[in-house]
Amino acid sequence: MGSGQIWGLFMARTTGSDGEKTEAALREAAVSLMARHGYEAVSMRQLAAEVGVQAAALYRYFPTKEDLLFTLMREHMEGLIGAWEGTRPLMADPAERLAAFVGNHIRFHVARRHSTHVSNMELRSLSRENLTHILRLRTSYEKELRQILRDGVETGTFLVDDTGLTAMAIIQMVTGVIVWFRPDERLSVDEVTETYLSMTLRLVGAETKNIKNLREKRDVHAFDEFRAG
Repeated sequence: MGSGQIWGLFMARTTGSDGEKTEAALREAAVSLMARHGYEAVSMRQLAAEVGVQAAALYRYFPTKEDLLFTLMREHMEGLIGAWEGTRPLMADPAERLAAFVGNHIRFHVARRHSTHVSNMELRSLSRENLTHILRLRTSYEKELRQILRDGVETGTFLVDDTGLTAMAIIQMVTGVIVWFRPDERLSVDEVTETYLSMTLRLVGAETKNIKNLREKRDVHAFDEFRAG
């Protein structure tokens, strides 16, 4: 291979690497700006200035501002679904699965406060096609919780009249943590998760003994992990 070809390969790799960094910086800046000012108030020119590139360069990555918004919201939901798939207990009773679901949901959203805000507030800014895609992802995720609730009802672990309505109530409640929670205040993420889990279990009609048993199982699991680590 000649020196010219080697140089060409090096330049291509460098350009690709810089392009990926620029695109990641654009997404990060967009989430922050949209969370603070709203989608409509943020211009592509403002976003370009935030990242330090020419406005025209943005369109190489995202042809329109809505394409950028859709990408942010799709990646948020795909990340949430992926996190749950990696956390979901395979052989567990409904109460343990509900605990895992609540814990994963809270930790995911606390770590992505701006992304969560944009994903919840800017659905109205999507076209019908893009909105449909995001709602399908949300429905897929919510089905997981509804199945946990149905399984709990069938086994007598939960007392729920309307699993769909209860699932929506739980998701709204645990997502709402990001509105007030600050990691440098008196409660840790684990403490907040434990409190919200207790409220969730009471919401689904779990008996006190079942809540106690779940806590004991979680304590044993945490101790085993501590010993193994």
